[in-house]
Amino acid sequence: MPHRHNSVLIKMNRQGKYVEQLSTMRFKWRQSVLLLAVILGCISEITGQSCEGQCGETWETCSCHATCVSLLSCCGDYRQYCLQISPYSGTMMGGSVFSILNATFYPSKQEQLTCRFRGEIEVVGYTDGEGRAYCVSPLLLQSGWVPFDVSTDGRNFNSSGEYLSVHPSKMDAAFKVTLVNSTQWQYYGTPNTSGTLRMTWNPSLIGDKDSVNIELWGYREVNTTTANTTREEELSPLRAEWTYLYSLGRGLANSGSFSFTPKSSEKPYSDWEMGSVRVSSSIYSDGARNVRAVWSGAHALAWHLEEAFRQDSAAWALDRCLTWDVLEKSLPNFLEEVMDCPCTLAQARADTGRFHTDYGCDMEKGSVCTYHPGSVHCVRAIQARAGQQCCYDSTGAQVLTGDSIGGSTPDRAHDWGSPPYRDPPRIPSLSHWMYDVLTFYYCCLWSDHCRIYFTHRPSSGCRQYTPPRAGAVLGDPHFITFDGVSYTFNGKGEYYLVLSPDRGLSVQGRTEQVKLENGTLSKATRLSAVAMKERSSDVIEVRQAEQQDQLEVLRNQQVLSFTEQRWMDLHGVFLYSPTPQNVTVMFSSGVGVEVRGREGGTMALTVLLPSDYTNLTQGLLGQMNSDPLDDLLTSLGDVVFPDNPSPEEIFTFGAGCESLGLCLH
Repeated sequence: MPHRHNSVLIKMNRQGKYVEQLSTMRFKWRQSVLLLAVILGCISEITGQSCEGQCGETWETCSCHATCVSLLSCCGDYRQYCLQISPYSGTMMGGSVFSILNATFYPSKQEQLTCRFRGEIEVVGYTDGEGRAYCVSPLLLQSGWVPFDVSTDGRNFNSSGEYLSVHPSKMDAAFKVTLVNSTQWQYYGTPNTSGTLRMTWNPSLIGDKDSVNIELWGYREVNTTTANTTREEELSPLRAEWTYLYSLGRGLANSGSFSFTPKSSEKPYSDWEMGSVRVSSSIYSDGARNVRAVWSGAHALAWHLEEAFRQDSAAWALDRCLTWDVLEKSLPNFLEEVMDCPCTLAQARADTGRFHTDYGCDMEKGSVCTYHPGSVHCVRAIQARAGQQCCYDSTGAQVLTGDSIGGSTPDRAHDWGSPPYRDPPRIPSLSHWMYDVLTFYYCCLWSDHCRIYFTHRPSSGCRQYTPPRAGAVLGDPHFITFDGVSYTFNGKGEYYLVLSPDRGLSVQGRTEQVKLENGTLSKATRLSAVAMKERSSDVIEVRQAEQQDQLEVLRNQQVLSFTEQRWMDLHGVFLYSPTPQNVTVMFSSGVGVEVRGREGGTMALTVLLPSDYTNLTQGLLGQMNSDPLDDLLTSLGDVVFPDNPSPEEIFTFGAGCESLGLCLH
């Protein structure tokens, strides 16, 4: 629902810059609303202003931006060309079906609905008897929002929207094939591990009335360098191969469960050592791509490997481990790219701008920590380069590989991938499996040669780790600067909380008067919204929702929903919202912003800055330089000493931090 109070929106003009737009549109009568909508629709038709191929644009008389719905300023054909979908997310492996909510399509008998992703991957969609359209997501090999468009003739793709592609490990288990007793699957063929394997899935994700095929797909990354390789191909010589291998069963009842006793494979199938199981409708041919389906997570294919593995798994694995050892020695050293771990579990959980819980070893979820025995919790470095995994024991101390097989390890390929994704070694999950996980099976889990693995993946320790500095806004509102100065400032308006022109960081807050229970306004103010941006990142705004202890999050002015996913990969920024009251914003530089909704309609804000922001900040949260005496610096260059400042001095300081509205350029 739109807010009842005036709201200052972050708006992008046609030159790509954000400009201020003050929305004061309030109407007393429903008739006025309907009349305005009709008038705008007529004007847009008369002037020829259309949303066809123009979603996100704003014209003189109407808008094709998502904000037009609440502003009642949409062009007449907005709903037909700017699409809303449900569900809005699915695994990057593809096979998820979503429907288009706000438009209808009626292809002729000679034509079919086509859904195109990223402007290049075309997938056949379908419509029902009421014209509602459905698309099937393809294999995307990336996470984050992906553009798609729709055509009924295969030529004109003039209706568009966005779809959230999700890392497989971040998908809810209800939307995946579950490998029951996953340890048995991934150790099958090693001593004392055999028997029947079982998998389960939700039948409704396939279509309750359909029979199903169950298939094995393999993944690998192949070097494509040849004598005719171009210079561009030399810079990225690896190619991802995601290939159908064979079927485990065809035309089976869609019961949601399947058991089998695996047989060893022969070449060329046994050359594929990691992959996933897919369940799809049997109306599709074997290995059909981009069809409605459910996938298991990627895993080591012990159960499928050649007979030599079952005869002597340790010797087979050692041979692979030694081959990998030679390969690693020929690759560039990535360890210098990796930041040190926090020294303690408490530091790791507090540094939310640079580290986030590893879903495979999460103390709050009771994870088994398969790859880090002895650890109770691990975090991963967020920044997209080589990966860093930091693990801790029950005392909160960091676990090191020099002491334990379950120690912290760096990763050549980040588990969450890195932009621009799609090509090795940047593909989320899959590249990490190739470089860092499957090799752990070779050297540590299927054989006893961890020393080889840890030679290339040693724990980095915490000698060079520096905790971030924190600044906060609390209550009505009280400010705590990065250097620890506390003060109260009851200014009303929009202010820079943190501004760093050198780093392109801007965090702006809006304060407004507190409304008392009797409806009158107090002299005290509160933080009601915050907007932030770093360099060319998406603009993120967090504001109070209608339920005042809850928060609403906007990306480039468009409201985001966290009903399906708690984590989102955006452009230059990540979002995590485990509850409607908590939002954490993480920028690529390591800056973190935590926003919390509180009872009574107040917001609490914490900004976490890495040490390389020293001497580069200004705003209400002060200069970060370990000198509290210069935190309250006025726009005229006068210092307000923090010991006992007068209200007039505080207001003079605060006025110098006032921005021109909640607006980021």
